[in-house]
Amino acid sequence: MPTVHSVLPSLAPLMPEIILGVGVMLLILYGAWRGERSAESVSIGALVLLLVALSVVLSQPTQGRITTLSGAFVSDTFAKVMKTLVLLGSSATILLAHDYFRRERIERFEFPVLIVLCTIGMMVMVSANDLIALYLGLELQSLAAYVIAAIHRDDVKSTEAGLKYFVLGALSSGMLLYGASLLYGFTGTVSFPGIVSALNENAGFGAMLGIVFVAAGVCFKLAAVPFHMWTPDVYEGSPTPVTAFFASAPKMAAVSMTVRVFIGALPDVTAIWQQIFIFVAIASMALGSFAAIGQRSIKRLMAYSSIANIGYALIGLAAGTEQGISGLVIYMVIYLAMTLGAFAIILSLRRRDVMFESIDDLSGLSRTHPWLAFCLAMMMFSLAGIPPLAGFFAKFYVFAAAIKAGLVTLAVIGVVTSVVGAFYYLRIVKIMYFDEAKEPYEAMAPGLRVVLALSSVVVMLFFLVPGPLVGVAGRAAKSLF
Repeated sequence: MPTVHSVLPSLAPLMPEIILGVGVMLLILYGAWRGERSAESVSIGALVLLLVALSVVLSQPTQGRITTLSGAFVSDTFAKVMKTLVLLGSSATILLAHDYFRRERIERFEFPVLIVLCTIGMMVMVSANDLIALYLGLELQSLAAYVIAAIHRDDVKSTEAGLKYFVLGALSSGMLLYGASLLYGFTGTVSFPGIVSALNENAGFGAMLGIVFVAAGVCFKLAAVPFHMWTPDVYEGSPTPVTAFFASAPKMAAVSMTVRVFIGALPDVTAIWQQIFIFVAIASMALGSFAAIGQRSIKRLMAYSSIANIGYALIGLAAGTEQGISGLVIYMVIYLAMTLGAFAIILSLRRRDVMFESIDDLSGLSRTHPWLAFCLAMMMFSLAGIPPLAGFFAKFYVFAAAIKAGLVTLAVIGVVTSVVGAFYYLRIVKIMYFDEAKEPYEAMAPGLRVVLALSSVVVMLFFLVPGPLVGVAGRAAKSLF
C-alpha cells in the first residue's frame, strides 16, 4: 500500500512559492475586510512575505539539482540566484512605491498584492522544467503586470499603458504557446529533458519553426528588438514605481526563462537559435543606443536603456557556453542594482507634490543636492560602462565570453554601441553639473534612501570584491550544463 510520502511530490523545492501563495491569500482577505485603510499594513505584510520567501530561497541547498511535480519544477543553483534577484527587485518596488502612492493619493491594498502574485509567477518561470509550467508562470506574471500598469485608473496615460501592454502581451503569449505546441507536436513531450533527448542537430522544419516562435515570445517578455515596441509607451505611461518594477524583477525572470528554454531544452540545436539571438542582441544594442539620444523624458530614456542592456545581456546567451551564462548572471545582478538606484533618484524629483520626469529637470542638481547628483552620476557612468564601476565589469564578462566563443564581431559591435550609448548617459551628468541650478527638490523618502544606498554600494564597490559574485555566477551557470 503506497504511503502518503510516495503519493505526494516533495514540496521542499516549492516552499518559497507556497509561502508567497498562502501569504498573498491572507493579505487579500485582510485587504477586503479593512478596505482602503489597509493599504499601508498590506504593503508592510507583502514586504515581510517577500523577505521571508527570500530567506527560504537562500537556505535551500546549493548542491545538486532537485526536481518535483513529475519533473516540471526544478531547483538548482541557477534558480536560487535568479529567484533571489526577483525577490530583491519586488521588495525594492514596494519600498519605492510606498511614498509615491501615498502622495499621489492612489494608495490601494491591491498594488502590493499584485506585486506578490507577479513574483510567484516569476519564480515559477525561473524554475520551470517543462513547457506547461513555463506558460503557467508566464501567464500569472503577465496578468498581474497588465493590471499593475493601469493601477492609476484616473490617469489616461496609465490606462493606455495597461491596454497597450495587455494587447501586445496577449499576442506574444499566443506566439509562445504556438511555438510550444509545435515543439510538443514534433518531439512528443513537453518536458525539457525529454525535448533534449528527442531533438538532435538535424531538427526537422516543424521543430525549427517552433523554436522561432518560442524565441519571438520570449523576446517580447525581454523587450528585445524587434518585439520592443510596447516598452517606451508602457514605461512612460505607468506610474514611476511600476516602471521601476518592469525594468527590474520581470527582466530577471524573462532572462531566466530564456536560459531555461534554450540552454535547458535546446542545447543540441544551438546553431539554430544562436543565429536568432545574435541578431536580436545586435538589433537591441543598436536601437537602444541610437533611439535614446533624442529622448527628453527620463522614463523613456530608461526604457531604451533597458532595451540596450538586454542586448548586452543576450551576448552571454548567444555565446551558448558556461562562461557566457556566468557573464549573463553577473550582468543581470549589476543591471538590477543600477536600475533600482537610478529609479530611486528619479522618484525623489518632487517639488510641492509635483513629480518631475524630464531630463531638463535635473538641471544644476549638483548644487542643490550634491549627494543625489553624485549617486545618479555614478549610476549613469556605470550604465555607460566606465571603469572602475560595476557596469564596466558587467559588459567585460559578457564580451569576454563572446570572444572566447568565437563571436568577435558581436563583441566589437557591443563595444561600439556602448560608446554611442555613453553619449546620452553623459549628457545627464553634464546637465546636472554644468547647467543652471533650479529650485531644490524635497527630501528623499526613507524607502528611496534604503534602495539607493544598497544599489550604490554594489555599483561603486563591486570592483573591490568581485570574487563572491563571480563565484556564485559560475556555480549557477555550471548547474545548467
